[in-house]
This record gives sequence, C-alpha cells and structure tokens, in this order.
Amino acid sequence: MAKLHFYYASMNAGKSTSLLQADFNYRERGMATMLFTAGVDARAGHGRIASRLGFGAPAMPFDAGTDIAAIVAAAHAVAPIACVLVDEAQFLTRGQVDQLADLADLAGIPVLAYGLRTDFRGELFDGSARLLAIADALVEMRSICDCGRKATMNLRVDAQGTAVHDGAQTEIGGNDRYVALCRRHFTEAMRGGGRRQD
Repeated sequence: MAKLHFYYASMNAGKSTSLLQADFNYRERGMATMLFTAGVDARAGHGRIASRLGFGAPAMPFDAGTDIAAIVAAAHAVAPIACVLVDEAQFLTRGQVDQLADLADLAGIPVLAYGLRTDFRGELFDGSARLLAIADALVEMRSICDCGRKATMNLRVDAQGTAVHDGAQTEIGGNDRYVALCRRHFTEAMRGGGRRQD
C-alpha cells in the first residue's frame, strides 16, 4: 500500500540530500520518479533541488496554484510513476497536501515530502501542519545545535547575527539568514534579541 511520508527537520539536517538519495535509488532500479520543489526557492536555480553536498536534480517548481495531482496523473498515464518526491514541502498548501494523500491512496503512488516543521517564530507552516496531521509516516531528521543537542528550531538572523522577530513567514535564505538551534537556545536568542555566541 502506497503511503504519504513527511520527513521534517530544522534547516541543515540533510533533507534535500535524503530526497536526492531516495530518487537515485528508484532511478537506479529503472523506476520513474517525479520531483517537485517550491518555485519561490531559486537558490540552486529555478526548478532545481540541490544538496549542500554539491549534487542536485531538476524538479517541477510548484506554487500555491499548481495542481500537483493533475501533473502527476498526466505523467502516470504515459508511463508509470513509481514515486513522487517533494522538497520544501512546508510551502505546499493544505489542498496540495490533500492531493498528495490522494496520489498515495487512490493512485497507489508513494509520496515522500521533505520540509521544515516550523518557521523563524516557531510557528507551523500550513503545508507542514497538514502533513503532520494526515501523513502515514512522520520521520524527524536530525540537525545539531551549537551546544550539541538536537536542533528543532530555525532562528532567522540579520547581517549582524541578531535574532529577527518580525517579518514575512517566507524569506528564502541559507546559513547567512538562518541558524538551526535547540529550543532552549532558540528561546534565549528570541528573548534576548541576540544569537547564542558560545
């Protein structure tokens, strides 16, 4: 039975690397896959998933208006799709997450979605909230805080490394804008207005 999987973590946990490895495993066995990534994140190029380890793959960019189910169904009608893989899944709409569930339940296509659980304020993204609610399998991936504990939070920082408290939920950036921290050090940075400097 096909399942909807949600692999979630803070930033820098290797989500894209894991997705690309899963894709490679299917393709190595001669199975077709479809990759999707958020169109808003073009750091590696529009419609491209890239790992910080240096490898990547082309992907179908999505935004709030993308009918993922229709795109997959059209491709699946031509040649069987063995798996759908979604990077930056936090940017999915609730409806798109429901489409992914339907792909697993009705079309029998496994779906592997990878994304952040929470934003820079510690609030759930809509896509992540829906995935946490309905995914068949929830897998927390591990990232490490400066202190050695598991990092579960994403601290947004300014150019001086100071915690940012306000702004749009979506602001694309890498290590220059975000720091993965454990809850304790995230809370300290948010309350103190600064970043932990140990």
